[in-house]
Amino acid sequence: MLPPTPWRGSALTTIFGERPGACSARLTAFKGAMVALALVLAPSLPVADLEPPAAALEIRGSTYFRKGPFQLNMITYSSNVSQPWPEYYVTIPMPEQAGANLGALEIQQIGGADWQFGFDASRTRAFIGKPRREGRQVPVEASFDQQRRQFLIRFPQPPVPGETVTVALRPIRNPIQADTYLFTVRAFPDGPQPVATPVGVGRVRIYDLYWD
Repeated sequence: MLPPTPWRGSALTTIFGERPGACSARLTAFKGAMVALALVLAPSLPVADLEPPAAALEIRGSTYFRKGPFQLNMITYSSNVSQPWPEYYVTIPMPEQAGANLGALEIQQIGGADWQFGFDASRTRAFIGKPRREGRQVPVEASFDQQRRQFLIRFPQPPVPGETVTVALRPIRNPIQADTYLFTVRAFPDGPQPVATPVGVGRVRIYDLYWD
């Protein structure tokens, strides 16, 4: 066994400029300074991602959106008069800060030349996403009042804030007269005694067929 070499410690001191114990102490002090700096800067850092979603407003037992949906798009890819079984897509983005899930939609015809064309409410469907880019299916319970020209669509599993939901309505046939058909849309929050929020007006353009 070789005898110890007393010069090794002094060699390390010569190479690094200080003894190993002093180097470790300096590293510990540096880490402490970084932690202190982080604590000083923490209050000024953005905390939007840490904030919980806004809760629904409940006033005298009624439920309101904090920020109701305010955008919609309505489209059909079958736009000729009398065309059978088209789909009318109503797409609504739910704001991140809505404060409540989407409990129901009310869709009512308010304009157009034909007020008699029928819908099959049993074929109403919904999904997360946009037309031709469909995500998961969303269960619906739909009814249509022919006299009032009004749909009521309930969501047993309500879409949540931040999601974009599309409802597909199924007319039996397109209107027999070409025109721009208008539909007003209202949204209801999920909760006791929900109070509706107007979303906007959707438009479906129906065209004549011209033959030479």
